[in-house]
Amino acid sequence: MSATDSSASTPTAPPPASPPATSASAPATYDTSSAEASAAVTGPKTQAGSAERSGGEAGHVDVSIVLPCYNEQDHVIAEVERITKAMDASGLSYELLAVDDASTDDTLKLLQEAAPRFPRMRIIPLLHNGGSGTARRVGTQSARGDIVVWTDADMSYPNERIPELVQMLREDPTFDQVVGARTSEQGSHRFLRVPAKWVIRKIAEWLTNTKIPDLNSGLRAFRREVSLPYLRLLPPGFSCVTTITMAFLHNQHAIRYVPIEYSKRSGKSKFHFIKDAYRYILQVMRMVMYFNPIKVLMPPALWLLAIGVGKGIYDVIAHPVRLATNTVLIFLTGLLIASLALLADLIVRSRPDP
Repeated sequence: MSATDSSASTPTAPPPASPPATSASAPATYDTSSAEASAAVTGPKTQAGSAERSGGEAGHVDVSIVLPCYNEQDHVIAEVERITKAMDASGLSYELLAVDDASTDDTLKLLQEAAPRFPRMRIIPLLHNGGSGTARRVGTQSARGDIVVWTDADMSYPNERIPELVQMLREDPTFDQVVGARTSEQGSHRFLRVPAKWVIRKIAEWLTNTKIPDLNSGLRAFRREVSLPYLRLLPPGFSCVTTITMAFLHNQHAIRYVPIEYSKRSGKSKFHFIKDAYRYILQVMRMVMYFNPIKVLMPPALWLLAIGVGKGIYDVIAHPVRLATNTVLIFLTGLLIASLALLADLIVRSRPDP
């Protein structure tokens, strides 16, 4: 109200209190627990292919495709073209999240230059190299689609079949994930990887009581809402795909496997056989310990207890009123492991989160 109005002879009601100033839009909530997530949030808003091109960050799409990129300058644009061509022909609304994992070559530069050609692409540059798992986690957290697709940018997976995987999820609500199961192995260290993967897959099948045609395929589509509780479990490296498979299976989320062709990758492989094979095995065991520790701990505990009791009976018969020291140690070891298994199972069952 102006000063002139306030000096008028006619009394007037006092002006209403002005509401507290608010921002134009509430800030989006992000997981900033890591530097990589912070990079996804604070990435340049002005670069082409940003969220504004796709209708704003609050805009909803059917599918979000997460494409981790690390030193893929020779073929990343060809991969983007292949994915966008297939998705444009599908009739589905989508976004392509190109997550640059702090590439040391021109991958990020090429993506930024090509962004005006791909209005559905969002570029998420990470400040530090966090690994394939970190890139996929950040991309999934930033996704706006009901269905999230993971794939690679090395031309090895048939990404033109992404709409087919998505339609399987949309048409059949009994499945929460569709995985492209590779029918051949074309990666580096082939003669070592095939038997190693077979052993790891058999361990995973035993631990989950489920047939798993391909444990660590990089091409998969899943319901984002179902995956959210398990994203914090993803390790930074390649075993993230193993983790999401184990997490779904242990929590009774049905997975469908679709045979796909697998091509030799373009560029140099980032897979290190010994280190990554060890991580695969460790991650499988970790996931089972997280969801079903008795499955891992109780069998060796029962074996040790049985051996200890049998050895004790033998000692009493062979040497009356005397138990050998190793008999006592074997029995106590089995007892300790069994107690640990029961305690771990109690913790798992008491945990409120999935």
